[in-house]
Amino acid sequence: MKLIVHAVGRMKSGPEKELGDRYYERFARSGPAVGLEFGGITEIPEGRGQTVDERQREEGQKLLAHARQLGGQAGAALLLLDERGKSFSSEELARRIGSMRDNGRKALVVAIGGPDGHSEALRNEAELIVSFGALTWPHQLVRVMLGEQLYRIATILAGHPYHRS
Repeated sequence: MKLIVHAVGRMKSGPEKELGDRYYERFARSGPAVGLEFGGITEIPEGRGQTVDERQREEGQKLLAHARQLGGQAGAALLLLDERGKSFSSEELARRIGSMRDNGRKALVVAIGGPDGHSEALRNEAELIVSFGALTWPHQLVRVMLGEQLYRIATILAGHPYHRS
């Protein structure tokens, strides 16, 4: 299953980008052994609408178009990162993504929203909505944490010992 990160906003150069790149590279190397291919990160600019709803709608339309393009007729599975989502353990998230892979999903788009978050309409389209906690995280740190979790998911699915097991 191809896994693509879709992010509203751009990751600027600096230590956060370097750390994130390190985890995404680890995931790219370890993922194929467990049937997860890293398809890269797609960045889109923040919406230009005058209201929150307009910006969310514009960003959501771009995301859905991207997901449909990647997944063929069925579309890619959509996983949103959203503070209103469910908190999972790394092991449970690995099981969920492994199940999508095992059930024949060709692609999974993991979406990081902009400052306004995701619209309710987009949330209704998502197969899974995941929260990294109730705290507000800067975009750059969410990208780093996602890269680390993807790498961790690949190692869990590969059967590597996990420190909490």
